Amino acid sequence: MARFDSEDIAQQIVRWVSCESPSRDIAAVNRMQDIVEADLAAPGIEISRIAGGDGKADVVMGRAGPANNQPPVLVLSHIDTVHPIGTIERDLPIRREGERLYGPGTLDMKGGAVMGLAAFRAAVADDALRRPIIYMFTPDEEIGAIHSRGLIEQMAQGVGHVLVTEPARPGGRVVTARRGSGRFDVHLRGIPAHSGSGQDVGRSAIREAAHQILRIEAAADRDRGISVTVGLMKGGTASNTIPEHAWFNVDFRITHPEDAERMEALVRGLEPVDPDVEITVEGCITRPPYQKSPEIAALHARVQEIGSELGLPLDELPLAGGGSDGNFTAAMGIPTMDGLGIEGAGAHTLDEHAIITSVGLRTELMYRLLTRL
Repeated sequence: MARFDSEDIAQQIVRWVSCESPSRDIAAVNRMQDIVEADLAAPGIEISRIAGGDGKADVVMGRAGPANNQPPVLVLSHIDTVHPIGTIERDLPIRREGERLYGPGTLDMKGGAVMGLAAFRAAVADDALRRPIIYMFTPDEEIGAIHSRGLIEQMAQGVGHVLVTEPARPGGRVVTARRGSGRFDVHLRGIPAHSGSGQDVGRSAIREAAHQILRIEAAADRDRGISVTVGLMKGGTASNTIPEHAWFNVDFRITHPEDAERMEALVRGLEPVDPDVEITVEGCITRPPYQKSPEIAALHARVQEIGSELGLPLDELPLAGGGSDGNFTAAMGIPTMDGLGIEGAGAHTLDEHAIITSVGLRTELMYRLLTRL
């Protein structure tokens, strides 16, 4: 039980959080990967770094464990955050208040990544691994793993199960299912004209956007677990001009795989109310639904059994609204256990914090999962 000290690991979390790494700042994310690569270095761990190149950040992987016939375990942690550079100076300084450690990415998910790496290094040092381990540190989870998804799916081929160090849910719960998601950009082009003298000629892209937004958001279905949000839009050039251009972004969340195709078809098949307005659509299904299967249920039962030795009930959150890299592996039919990171609150907000007292125990849990599953 005393194998991992919460305070020691918290100091490492502070060091990682101090290196701000918003997803779209490639140089910043790669600086964070430099730290990951350095901290992975230890006897028995084979490190590889896959260069992103051309506007993509790198992926860092560590491999260890016996060369036997056991299927490997894939562990997933992401090191990018939603917070822009300068958040530490302006809005969310790194600080300790009692058992709370504040800072951008402390909870989601540099805390979980540091914890997972500590457990991995200790298991390798103890020569305690029963099967090969592949540990991936991904650079773009917060923007849908738009570049690393293919590599995640490639490395997941043939693995026995997947462990994801996303934050624990309230009460220390783990995640056994997540909604899928899609993101689309809808572009509209009308005909510009003077707002006073050109009403007969002009065709408003903004008015057309209003029609289409109402149509799309009407497709939400609470009973089926479908939500639709138009969270961003812009358009027009001047207050006295009928707008030629408009744009809006669509985010939808789905629970059932069959709804992904249906919702994508809805967005791509938009027909203009005004036939003189052109509509074009870009985007894709960013994450397939992560559904609880009998295999995931069996994995959860085993995880709970191990957790009970530490006094951790590890109840499940039956359905998480947000996605993770675990969506991809679960959709491949691979038993995936998510939410194994540390406890805290305020992910993606300026109140983000980790609960330091959870760190040592959750690290011990990860150690036992790596060495006994």
